[in-house]
Amino acid sequence: MVNEINGLRADQVSVTYGTGRRSSSDAMTEDELATRSQAEARTHRHPPVVTPAVDHVSLTVAPDEIVAVLGASGSGKSSLLRAIAGLEPLSSGQVWWDQHDVTTTPVHRRGFAVLFQDGQLFPHLTVANNVAYGLLKKLSRAERRRAVDDWLERVDLAGYGPRPVTALSGGQAQRVALARCLASQPRLVLLDEPLSALDRNLRDRLVSVVATSLRTSGTPALYVTHDHAEAFAIADRIAVLDRGQLRQVAPPEVLWHHPADRVVAEFLGFGPFLSPTQAALFGITLAPGQVLGIGPFGLVSSDSPTDLAAPVIAWHPSQGTNLVTVRLPDGTTANLHTSTPPGPELHLSLSPNNCVVVPDSPTLCYTSD
Repeated sequence: MVNEINGLRADQVSVTYGTGRRSSSDAMTEDELATRSQAEARTHRHPPVVTPAVDHVSLTVAPDEIVAVLGASGSGKSSLLRAIAGLEPLSSGQVWWDQHDVTTTPVHRRGFAVLFQDGQLFPHLTVANNVAYGLLKKLSRAERRRAVDDWLERVDLAGYGPRPVTALSGGQAQRVALARCLASQPRLVLLDEPLSALDRNLRDRLVSVVATSLRTSGTPALYVTHDHAEAFAIADRIAVLDRGQLRQVAPPEVLWHHPADRVVAEFLGFGPFLSPTQAALFGITLAPGQVLGIGPFGLVSSDSPTDLAAPVIAWHPSQGTNLVTVRLPDGTTANLHTSTPPGPELHLSLSPNNCVVVPDSPTLCYTSD
């Protein structure tokens, strides 16, 4: 199939880890199968375990676009990034750039830059020399100096050029690493959990610096993270990866309000999930096979005595409000915030804008614009 999409296209990419390379027994001859079966019967061993870290994932990154790959630990997101970079062999699939197949192109000839969690700066060089390392060699000394100053200013590190990188904080070091990546003018930047080693407050500040730097440089990026806030803050589209499989690709607003199924909604923080019978207690009608996911602020206390009453099983003060746990009629528990301490029970209603209706069964893969 001819790739007609400019930018990055990963087409049915799979990455497999394990001791076996054959993906199915039908690739063996009858004699090979008989020999293996006899050996396994004698030793009581099972066949080699082959684990798909990435399972037939197709994904695009358009020019000037930032796509976040969001997934839990072990979901295969870093393996996907490494496969696209050429650092991990593909067991199947292809990687394209601007309608050219780069699947077998060596890493250093793909024109991609990779930013890892630790930044991998050169400790014996100054900040300026680290950034200058990524610049084109044909630049004059004056041009290189101006380019270094420009990139340091873009990542809010103006004047830091003469400093040793060993004197930098973690956040400063990652910004230097980002400047070095972008200074090389790559065709694509691949960022693998670049802020995960930093504390929450620093991550929240730096994610805007990263986003602004990528957008002002016009460099497309694939941003791998487990952090929902980072993905929603930085990406034009978010790809949700679960156990190596792509579950949904959508703009942040669409993903939040229209998750493809219960698996995606639960990963985003929705829950508990109400069956059609339970949702009817709140006056909401669901079709068979649908469930209602309650978002972080989807359940609210009500002053109406006709609304559903639920017993309070625990509560405690929480940042100016009260975090209350109630038991719903089906026995599941749910949390909500109240402005005053609760009594033994609360009347409850739902905030429709903070709830989602999704299929109870998984769907692979749902893409929306």
